[in-house]
Amino acid sequence: MSATDSPAVSPSSVDPRSGVVTEVETFVVDNPPPHFGGRYFVFVKVSTSTGLVGWGEIYAATFRPSVLPDLVADVAERHLLGWDPHGIETFTLRAMSRGYSGRPEITLGAVVSGLEIACWDIIGKAAGRPVADLLGGRVRDRLRAYTYLYPTPGDPADVYGDPAASAARARFEVDRGFTAVKLDPMGGYGAFDPRMPSPERIELAAEFCRAIRSEVGTAADICFGTHGQYTVDGAIRLARVLESFDPLWFEEPTPPTNPAAMAEVNRATTIPVATGERLSTPHEFAAVLAAGAARILQPNIARCGGILAGRKIATLAEMHHAQIAPHCYNGPIGAAANIQVAASSPNLLIVEAIQTFDDFHAELLVEPIEVVDGHVVVPDRPGLGVAVDDAVARAHPYRDRDLHLEVSEVPLPH
Repeated sequence: MSATDSPAVSPSSVDPRSGVVTEVETFVVDNPPPHFGGRYFVFVKVSTSTGLVGWGEIYAATFRPSVLPDLVADVAERHLLGWDPHGIETFTLRAMSRGYSGRPEITLGAVVSGLEIACWDIIGKAAGRPVADLLGGRVRDRLRAYTYLYPTPGDPADVYGDPAASAARARFEVDRGFTAVKLDPMGGYGAFDPRMPSPERIELAAEFCRAIRSEVGTAADICFGTHGQYTVDGAIRLARVLESFDPLWFEEPTPPTNPAAMAEVNRATTIPVATGERLSTPHEFAAVLAAGAARILQPNIARCGGILAGRKIATLAEMHHAQIAPHCYNGPIGAAANIQVAASSPNLLIVEAIQTFDDFHAELLVEPIEVVDGHVVVPDRPGLGVAVDDAVARAHPYRDRDLHLEVSEVPLPH
């Protein structure tokens, strides 16, 4: 795809350092076992007339990945090719309004996010500054991070089903510096949710928290995750059992479609409610804050509209004395975008890491994301501070039809 395919001409003067966007390429990259961060990552490479290259990531899960390059091409041809990448607001507004949509839409939002992130990467490189420096400046050089309690490859212990194994993994993560760990032991989620949790499932959740708290004490916060499985009453029943373990948050206790319902849970528990990974654009986050549904917002910068949208969400949260904890169950470019927004946001609580971004996450990058003692080091390099190794991305094409995440299509037991 090249600029000759589009008649678009930027209405503003073109920055001679960045030039105009001339080409967009999409990579759907297979994430080999153990698949931490998802089955695949979707990267976009945006090139300009001056030779600058920007990288972005798309966190999309609603269509098979083979269609995503066509979605990217459609948006880029109409709204980006031939334009100065500095026109972030213009690009975002035009692209999100296409087809008389003009409202939050999760897949379109993800595509726009990936292209927008790549534009910011170019803007930073043209200026010779990290993106965070262009968002008001860094307020932190190191970001507190948490990680899921992922299983150790080859270890038969079930960290998702065995509280003792989960506690042992928590000890491992704390010993290498993490001060917060996350788990979601509430079972599956699917098309027929929300539902009421059973007493057995609630007690199992308590056993997990009890084992972890016994193992690591107060050396680490516990981030308790759910995926909107439960009704308001079910979520409140669960929260009351969890309160004695003092979790850092109770994540997405009810489906994200009704902030007023989630607000009922928030008012009924002492555990802070967190939400946001399935939301798109600042408007949906504004509705969460207005309803009093949560005071910890979890935008995924590769889905919520991009870097500028993420910074707007952080500012909205700041006005409500709320905090942000950017979500990251994806690849390292989305993580790098999270880092730039987080570094410039005074109301940051914590960022999500995929362990220490090692193994395939590191192999994909020319310079890996650095995690030291449970904290992400904000890079000083221009733009996002990281870049995909093209050769590695091309060597791992994703050829399956499975989605990034799959939900149950039949009713689940409680």
